[in-house]
Amino acid sequence: MKRVLITGAAGEIGTRLRALLKPVYPQLVISDVRRPTDLRANETFAQVDLADAPAVDELCRGIDGIVHLGGKSIEGTWDEILQSNIIGCYNLFEGARKAGVKRIIFASSNHSVGFHERESKISGDVVPRPDSRYGVSKLFGEGLGSLYAYKHGIGVTSLRIGNFADAPIDVRRLSIWLRPDDLVRLIRIGLERPGIVYEVLYGISDNDRAWFDNSRAVELGYAPEGRSEPYAEAVIAAEPKEGKSPVAEHYQGGTFCAAEYSADFDTIKKSH
Repeated sequence: MKRVLITGAAGEIGTRLRALLKPVYPQLVISDVRRPTDLRANETFAQVDLADAPAVDELCRGIDGIVHLGGKSIEGTWDEILQSNIIGCYNLFEGARKAGVKRIIFASSNHSVGFHERESKISGDVVPRPDSRYGVSKLFGEGLGSLYAYKHGIGVTSLRIGNFADAPIDVRRLSIWLRPDDLVRLIRIGLERPGIVYEVLYGISDNDRAWFDNSRAVELGYAPEGRSEPYAEAVIAAEPKEGKSPVAEHYQGGTFCAAEYSADFDTIKKSH
């Protein structure tokens, strides 16, 4: 991987990865629809809207590997999600195909499977249960990644990212926390490990309370160093005891599941 592109480089994760990946991939190219406010003199930046297919085609030229973080990172209206996360994602994969890109890391999300219960532990091949329009768009990206892997030979890794942060700040995040340097480890597996065709891995650290079975990532060489359990006592003590949504507390997706919820919760819960 000589020349690596990060899309969505002005976002929270992208901003951190710019610094973390630069020593690993010196020819790093960063892109976003808006110019980062902290752009450094040694950074190569391209301001591109992923909905602009010709611009994306140009962006992908000469690139060996892509870390695709671009798009809307929270729930939005259908039109917002459509333009940023579906049309933009298609343009990125198609531009990569035309340019001969070898590897793509697709930043998926735990919200592509958010309607699984917290009592269950799920693997990468679980039946998807997206919890939002955002989650649906991430599921679309996973499917697109599979298509371009098997049809066009691009090595694709979909990372169902949990909570990317320096530390978990609530009880839910004790299960899904991802330390920044552990994300770098997962990215390097997807970009560099020989034999990658298509993989779905979970973007979490070594969390004792994890809802996700990440054994496939371990098989591929993932050795996370972050652990959420040392934070557990303080996090649990600070957790509010009242005012929580039963829907949010029941499902892995949390408040994404509870937002706009209109089903009969008791009936749905009994069906599991």
